[in-house]
Amino acid sequence: MDILFALLSFETYLLAFVIALGAGVIKGMVGFAMPMILISGLSSVISPELALAGLMLPTLATNGWQALRQGRAAAWQSMKRFRVFMLVGGTAIVLSAQLVRLVDPDTLLLLIAVPVTGFALIQLAGAQLRLPTNGRGLVEALIALLAGAIGGVSGVWGPPTVMYLTALETPKSEQLRIQGVIYGLGALVLFLAHIKSGVVRADTVVFSASLLVPALLGTWVGFQLHERIDQAAFKKVTLVVLLIAALNLMRRALLG
Repeated sequence: MDILFALLSFETYLLAFVIALGAGVIKGMVGFAMPMILISGLSSVISPELALAGLMLPTLATNGWQALRQGRAAAWQSMKRFRVFMLVGGTAIVLSAQLVRLVDPDTLLLLIAVPVTGFALIQLAGAQLRLPTNGRGLVEALIALLAGAIGGVSGVWGPPTVMYLTALETPKSEQLRIQGVIYGLGALVLFLAHIKSGVVRADTVVFSASLLVPALLGTWVGFQLHERIDQAAFKKVTLVVLLIAALNLMRRALLG
């Protein structure tokens, strides 16, 4: 605890605790947005680098839980189905994470925020955008490349992934599991990459570990809410959260 409160005050930590709890609720309900909520909320009270370190373990733990809720066999099937996405995205995370102190992420955030905002608005308006059967592998690889490149720098790679899964009309339980698998492996890669970058250190990992309890508790609450909504409601909630996430990324890119 001495290490933790050498980094931040007790009042600041309480705010971080509440932010992690709220991020967990949204995470459990729609399967994503924890890194976005954590990096945005925490960055308002602590340094962006410490906020990035803080999201590491909660993101890793909640995604592991999310991926394995329906068993290892189901998780393995998801891994096989989306192996291109995970391979390309993971590679992009490793490479871009090493640039976290060299590259201004604002331009990269805009590259993801603008198309995701457009996608969410079009879907909420009632239009159905579906991916063509031909060339789907290339589309998957390009979206994974974009998601990984942004994720390594900012810790946020959910919006393009959700956009892709929503366009595939993925059933809600499967979408939650697939997101857990993709984000879980991505979170592991991100954690290891930032050990090398210096973001994850002995002191910052203590802060990240301290956010596990609120993040996991919030995720459990979110899972209960997820079970109570149907596919149509799930898609609408997902799109609303996706739109908020994209607008927030745009705000970060334009206003800092």
